[in-house]
Amino acid sequence: MIRHNPRLFALCLAVIAAVFGAQFVLAGYPVLALTRILILAVFAMGYNMAMGYAGMLSLGHALFFAAGMYAAGMASRYGAVGLPVAFGIGILGAAAVSLGIGLLALRTRTVSFMIVTLMFAQVGYLLTLQFADVTGGDQGLTLSERGFALGPVAVDMTSGAARYNVAAVVFSVVLLGLYALTQGPVGRLFAAVRENPERTRMLGYDVARIRLAAFVLSGTVAGTSGALYGLTFGFIGSSFAEFRTSIEALLYTLVGGPGTLLGPVLGTALMTVLIDRLGGLTAAYPIVVGALLIALTLWFPKGLLGTIRDRWLPWLK
Repeated sequence: MIRHNPRLFALCLAVIAAVFGAQFVLAGYPVLALTRILILAVFAMGYNMAMGYAGMLSLGHALFFAAGMYAAGMASRYGAVGLPVAFGIGILGAAAVSLGIGLLALRTRTVSFMIVTLMFAQVGYLLTLQFADVTGGDQGLTLSERGFALGPVAVDMTSGAARYNVAAVVFSVVLLGLYALTQGPVGRLFAAVRENPERTRMLGYDVARIRLAAFVLSGTVAGTSGALYGLTFGFIGSSFAEFRTSIEALLYTLVGGPGTLLGPVLGTALMTVLIDRLGGLTAAYPIVVGALLIALTLWFPKGLLGTIRDRWLPWLK
């Protein structure tokens, strides 16, 4: 049974309304940038399911992002399937990879778990380089299929408006789906395992299965983002499987507030805009970003929304 949280639900609806309304006041590059933010926010929300809600700090989520991207992109390029089918294949591919990795990685805990997930992700990255004839390697592959039919409506993915609305729809579905999950018994089980796994086990719950469910859900949502990214922009490449991609998901979540539904969305928006702006001003922007992150850690130790939740607004869960 879903525990109704009317304030949080209203805030989610307001965010969705703002997302769909933004296209009527923005044009050109801001729409493209916001499209990318929405897709990466889905990635961060997926990562937050493992790290924020279930307490599993992974350094290998680039593997799931890339799995969704490559499964969808290669299905479109080599399988000659439509974009909706390719998108579904990307989601299934990420789910399969996250299940396989989860069955192995979850035998470990804490630092060992971080290292194991990192090693699996590095193997995935090296495989994309090793089989460059198929994957395109670091040069990547351009996808030729750039449109699909939605009933009587033809959707042209070369159009900025079409890309934005597709990203907005997927973002909205994922956000509302995760709201229902986190406010229901599954979300409470994730939190119980994070806070006190031994007590959860004593109450009769299978902690290993709960962790595996959280890990697979996290990897599948991350892969959904990867599939959407590749099909939306018509490009897949090894750079998306690099370690940096995992760190970006961790960074977005930490800035916004792990364990909060909208924290990763806020963190993604802030960090993407900040890096984009600073990158245009100076090549030393990582130093500025690092200094800001130190200040953020001092003043908002649980991220922006996480600290606000603990101090003033406990309904921001």
